[in-house]
Amino acid sequence: MTPVDPVALTADLVRCPSVTPADEGALDVLHDLLEGAGFDCAWADRGGIRNLFARWGAQGHGRTFGFNGHTDVVPIGDADAWTQAPFGADIVDGVMYGRGTTDMKSGVAAFAAAAVDFVRDTPPDGAIIIAITGDEEGDAQDGTTALLAHMDQAGEAMSVCLVGEPTCPETMGEMMKIGRRGSMTAWFSVTGVQGHSAYPHRAKNPLPPMMRLMDQLASHELDAGNDHFDASTLAVVTVDTGNPATNVIPAQATAAVNIRFNDIHSGDSLTAWLQAQADAVAVAYGVEIEMRVKVSGESFLTPPGDLSDIVAAAVTAETGVTPVLSTSGGTSDARFIKDHCPVVEFGLVGQSMHKVDEHVRVAHIHQLKGVYARILRDYFA
Repeated sequence: MTPVDPVALTADLVRCPSVTPADEGALDVLHDLLEGAGFDCAWADRGGIRNLFARWGAQGHGRTFGFNGHTDVVPIGDADAWTQAPFGADIVDGVMYGRGTTDMKSGVAAFAAAAVDFVRDTPPDGAIIIAITGDEEGDAQDGTTALLAHMDQAGEAMSVCLVGEPTCPETMGEMMKIGRRGSMTAWFSVTGVQGHSAYPHRAKNPLPPMMRLMDQLASHELDAGNDHFDASTLAVVTVDTGNPATNVIPAQATAAVNIRFNDIHSGDSLTAWLQAQADAVAVAYGVEIEMRVKVSGESFLTPPGDLSDIVAAAVTAETGVTPVLSTSGGTSDARFIKDHCPVVEFGLVGQSMHKVDEHVRVAHIHQLKGVYARILRDYFA
C-alpha cells in the first residue's frame, strides 16, 4: 500500500485550529487514519476534553510499544504579526508554517504514519498503542491522565512509551529526554496593618518580611545537580501589593516563586522547606504568612538502558547525530506516563514552538517518521 505521507498528515492537523481545549476535528483526522489501518480506537474524553486511544494487536500482549502526544496548541498571539496564515500549513522554501507545526502536530503525524505503515507492511509480534490528548497545553488535568485511567479500567498497558515532543535545541537528532525536572509554584501572602507612610510605627508593613523571605529563598542553593540532572532552580516570579499610593503602607503583600527541581528533592520535601522558611520569617517580624503550593509534576528519570539505546541508535542511524541523553527543559506529559511504564522523549527541533510564525522543515518531518519507523522495527526485532 502507499505509505502514509507525514507531511500531508501534518498539514491536515495544522488546518484544524485546535487551540486548547478545542479540538476542531484534529483527533477525528487521526481516528479515521488509525481505524482504517486496523487499530481499535476508543474515546477517553473527560472534563470536556477529547482524548483518543488506539491499539493495534492483541490486548494484554506482553510486548506493547506506546506513542504519546497531543494535538492541542497554544493561541496564535498577534495574527497580524504572522507572515503566513497561522492555520494554513503553507509550505514556503521547504518550510511549513502554522501553529502546532513544531509543537507537536508533526510529531504526532510522524509516529502515526510510521505506526500505520509498520503494521501494514510487517505486522509485529506484539501491540502498538497510540494515546493522543487534547489537553497538554492547558491544565493537563483531563488529558493524558484520562487516557491512563481509561487504559487502567480497560486492562490496557504499555510496556514502554515514547513521547514525541520537540526535544532538539538546534540540530535534528542532537537530544532526547530520559527524564524531566519537577515543577512547583508557591504563593505567599504576608498580612500586616495598613497605615500612613509618614507614621510607619503605627502600621505593620508587610513588605520587609516579604522581601526578606524572597531574598532568602532566591539566594539559597538548593543543590549542585547530579549525574543526570542540572542543579535545581528557584525563581521569584512576582511580588505585589496592589498599592498605587506612595503615602500608604499596604496591609498585604503577595509573592510567588517557581521551582524546577531534580530527583534530589520531591514536592513534599520542598514544600516543607518553604514552609519552614516562611514560618521563621513570620516569627522574626511578628506577621502572618500564608502559603499555598501547587506541584505540577515530580522529577523522574528513566535510567539509560534498552529503551534509550534503541531510540538513540535509531536517531543516529536516521540523522547521523548521536543524541545527548538529557533531563533539561520544562515539563511534559511524560511526567504522568513514568508511573505507568518506562518513558523517553524524542522529537523535532523546538526553536519556533509557541512563537509567531511557528514552523518546521518538511525534510525533518520525513526524517522523524524514519526515526520512529526504525524504533518500531528494532523494538519488535
